[in-house]
Amino acid sequence: MSTLVQISILPHEQEDEAMLLNSALKKSKILRKDVREWRVRKRSIDARRAPVKINLQIEIWQGNDERKEIHPFVPQAVSDTKRIAIIGMGPAGMYAALRAIEGGFKPVIFERGKDVRSRRRDLAKIAKEQTVNPESNYCFGDGGAGTFSDGKLYTRSKKRGNVLKAMEWLVYFGADADILVDAHPHIGTNKLPKIISAMREAIIDAGGEVHFNSKLTDLKVKNNQIQSIQINSDSWFEFEDVVLATGHSARDVYYLLHAKNIKIEAKPFAIGVRIEHQQELIDKIQYHGDVNNPYLPPASYSMVEQVDGMGVYSFCMCPGGIIAPCATEPGEVVTNGWSPSKRNNPYSNSGIVVSVEPKDLPNYSKDDPFVSLNFQKFVEKDCWDAAGKSQQVPAQRLIDFIEGRVSKDFPKTSYHPGIVSVDLNKVLPPILSKRLKKAFIAFGKKMKGYYTNEAVIHAPESRTSSPVLIPRDINTLSHVEVNGLYPCGEGAGYAGGIMSAAIDGINCVDAILKKHSEV
Repeated sequence: MSTLVQISILPHEQEDEAMLLNSALKKSKILRKDVREWRVRKRSIDARRAPVKINLQIEIWQGNDERKEIHPFVPQAVSDTKRIAIIGMGPAGMYAALRAIEGGFKPVIFERGKDVRSRRRDLAKIAKEQTVNPESNYCFGDGGAGTFSDGKLYTRSKKRGNVLKAMEWLVYFGADADILVDAHPHIGTNKLPKIISAMREAIIDAGGEVHFNSKLTDLKVKNNQIQSIQINSDSWFEFEDVVLATGHSARDVYYLLHAKNIKIEAKPFAIGVRIEHQQELIDKIQYHGDVNNPYLPPASYSMVEQVDGMGVYSFCMCPGGIIAPCATEPGEVVTNGWSPSKRNNPYSNSGIVVSVEPKDLPNYSKDDPFVSLNFQKFVEKDCWDAAGKSQQVPAQRLIDFIEGRVSKDFPKTSYHPGIVSVDLNKVLPPILSKRLKKAFIAFGKKMKGYYTNEAVIHAPESRTSSPVLIPRDINTLSHVEVNGLYPCGEGAGYAGGIMSAAIDGINCVDAILKKHSEV
């Protein structure tokens, strides 16, 4: 067994390996001659006070200590084995497929969107031509929303499954090994497509199938058991196990399930805006004036405030990032944020969102599974209307928003389709605008300098999580009414990011493997 030692250093000392080891040995009282091997196991930044420190966990092996190596993906040939249908090729679907191969089952993936390379052209059209392809966009296609939305891997879902396994698979398929060390690991939108492609190729090489431009349009259930699925309104395929990993923006899937009398429910979600500051300002605030330090990464922040009984918090914070247009249908606008691997853009952006319970919404009925979804759609369409019915978004300087003034001009922003000056107090529902205003004032007190009219609010940030829950049995993970149908990942309401979705994909296939092993 190895020894773990916690040390704290100054940022510039990270590259002095001799100093790191000596500090760990001094603290642990281990002799240098007894050290067989060592490494930095965990790394985090402590910026609570000046000077900024780096906290490291050093792992030391002595003598006969056993060092467990990374357990990479172990493929099996599955061309002629039992099949599992996987609907959707985001993180949940891809990890479900990889786990199926490890378990000796053949994954057959049906993805409504396109491969990574083809998706790029459709994303370019959103920014340049204001055109949204409802089947190929930031949310739909090879790798799902995660491919082109940053690659932040931080998760609090440690009780939900094997986080380390999910991270190690990313390294196996091409991610930098630093993601196993950093407290808030990040890959970067520029690097993710290559990793996604490597995962897809591994699935196909093992005998799995990947079908693009293949949309789930119907399903058949008999005696509470899934029987078959329809793709593209014409072809039927028989499966007794179907992993439904369609993502939180596949609204047609919710409507399909409801039409088939398969139970779905409204669930709490979060919705708000995305705010952009200059990254240099956030660095100055968070690092106590120590800006342009080459040994510190662009600074991030995390904030939460209770306002009138609802939580308002930062979401998907992107240092050195870009605000992206993430609508999935014509007639709506949606913002999201991402960062390249170096996080070297001059802007910092973050979602600032309000937690919303279905019972707090207009026209609430406990029997209406779409009350949260309808509110989400209402906000997205109102913002689309307010900005001129294009992929431009309504925007306002921060203090102008608080004081109810339409902004006369704007600093340059990273949102490429463009922004339109409006009073967001008149565009956003009061349940959101009133709480956002109070939260921004509170955030300004917590981060001196954050409350500035140089910050620009873009609306809306609305796809934080699914507004619909597809309920499943807590033990079998199968739908509560349909055996063999496995609601999975963000779209089903069981994840909130790349890693939690990936873990849920693994868990759903583990449940399938367990079921068949008991037969």
